[in-house]
Amino acid sequence: MSSPAPASSATTNGTSSPPPPPTTNGTTHAPAASPPPPAAPRPPSGLTTATLITLISGIVIGGLVVLIGVGLLVIFCRRKKRRELYGLTNVYGSKDDPSGPLQHWQQDAHQPTNNTDPMLPKHAPLLSIESKPQLSPLHIPASPPPMGILGTEKPLPPPSPGISLGFSKSAFTYEELAIATDGFSNINLLGQGGFGYVHKGVLPNGREVAIKHLKAGSGQGEREFQAEVEIISRVHHKHLVSLVGYCTTGAQRMLVYEFVPNGTLQHHLHGMGRPTMNWATRIKIALGSAKGLAYLHEDCHPKIIHRDIKAANILLDHNFEAKVADFGLAKFASDTDTHVSTRVMGTFGYLAPEYALSGKLTDKSDVFSFGVVLLELITGRRPIDKTENESIVDWVSFSLLCQ
Repeated sequence: MSSPAPASSATTNGTSSPPPPPTTNGTTHAPAASPPPPAAPRPPSGLTTATLITLISGIVIGGLVVLIGVGLLVIFCRRKKRRELYGLTNVYGSKDDPSGPLQHWQQDAHQPTNNTDPMLPKHAPLLSIESKPQLSPLHIPASPPPMGILGTEKPLPPPSPGISLGFSKSAFTYEELAIATDGFSNINLLGQGGFGYVHKGVLPNGREVAIKHLKAGSGQGEREFQAEVEIISRVHHKHLVSLVGYCTTGAQRMLVYEFVPNGTLQHHLHGMGRPTMNWATRIKIALGSAKGLAYLHEDCHPKIIHRDIKAANILLDHNFEAKVADFGLAKFASDTDTHVSTRVMGTFGYLAPEYALSGKLTDKSDVFSFGVVLLELITGRRPIDKTENESIVDWVSFSLLCQ
């Protein structure tokens, strides 16, 4: 027979059981039940984990697309602003002719002189033989063609008394140069630009030369002409075009250069029907022109800033040795000066942006222009793409951004 259960519950593992619930009027009340824990949130119907991941990925990708779109819009606005800036500050160039009227002043003498020649700007075509009769050597004109930059006829002043050009180059008379060019005939016309005309000539000793003379009304005064002559007479380098002589007869201002027979880099890169240059030739041209530019910046004291480095001003001989030409805009710069403040001049597509904005000229302005020439050599593109109204610098920058 088993004994009755004790009044107090037995302990299990040293823990006493809770006391029985109190009674009221002999009725036992059970303890109040605790509220159930909140149910775990369930995903909305139809949205699985994979769907949520896809949704989040779509939001992230959409944000990236919007960010890229904003970036492209900013780049487009900056590029448009830069184009408008060049259009306003470029003294020579225009949007219709981005290569600018400061075109090459030498080209292949055997090329036909017609309006389709790719070397000359469309707004300044070569004079056709039919439009003006060819002049014989016996008929020496009183002056070169009288067309000025703005269509005005403004003769240059005579040489100032007591002012000497101060260098040992040959001095030619106007009659001597007229005979050398067959009366400045159109057949010998090599090119023309904002500065003046250039004719091929043959001196009495048989030497071929390129004779460059100022247009009437071109804005080149006595001091400017003498400054250019002084700069050109100081440079002597294999990769720079050398000056043979000059002419200051009356109001005439002419410079006589060595003749470089193989045209310009611009002609070989962009001329119609020209064969594609191989890489060895391109590298040779780049190195030669770089050496000529380095001579101006590092070996001349004071240094010379060319201010118009472009493919049209790099001439090539039959061995494709490069010669930097056309010092009409060159400036001296002291080694102690940080910059030279001057009017913004140059050719559209080659101007350094900081120079175009401030007018503060340094040798780095030439380096930027030479960089554009290198891009032309590498890509074969023109400095300004007329079809897309885009510069080669912007095109390369955008291409790198999209890598």
